[in-house]
Amino acid sequence: MKKLNVILVYNQKEDKILMCKREKEPYKGKFNLVGGKVEQNEDEVHAAYRELQEETGITNKDIVLTNIMNFQYKVSDMELEVYAGKLNKDVKLIEEINKLYWMDKKENFFDIDKFAGEGNIGHMVQQVEIYKNK
Repeated sequence: MKKLNVILVYNQKEDKILMCKREKEPYKGKFNLVGGKVEQNEDEVHAAYRELQEETGITNKDIVLTNIMNFQYKVSDMELEVYAGKLNKDVKLIEEINKLYWMDKKENFFDIDKFAGEGNIGHMVQQVEIYKNK
């Protein structure tokens, strides 16, 4: 089964979420969460931190990630792991391929004309907001 991850990165005030603007398909030109592929036999949490550092420069010293949910796409034989965390200090972002943006967490992440994933990002953000203080 192919495994991918996405990461909801909140700034220190928890009022903004880090997004990237996709440079290639799928969803070229739309905003998406950062993340990527889990390599074969790679620890999933390690993969999330690795992808986060590769795409943004954020390291495990800057944030603690929590796996909040996974989605299994059985027809595609794929699993998407969703992580979330809040920065513990200011960081200088380092872009890999996709340009990075801080979005207000009150943004309509269900807007499929603006955001990748057919509303999945909105669902993920909603779940984090509901359960983050429990």
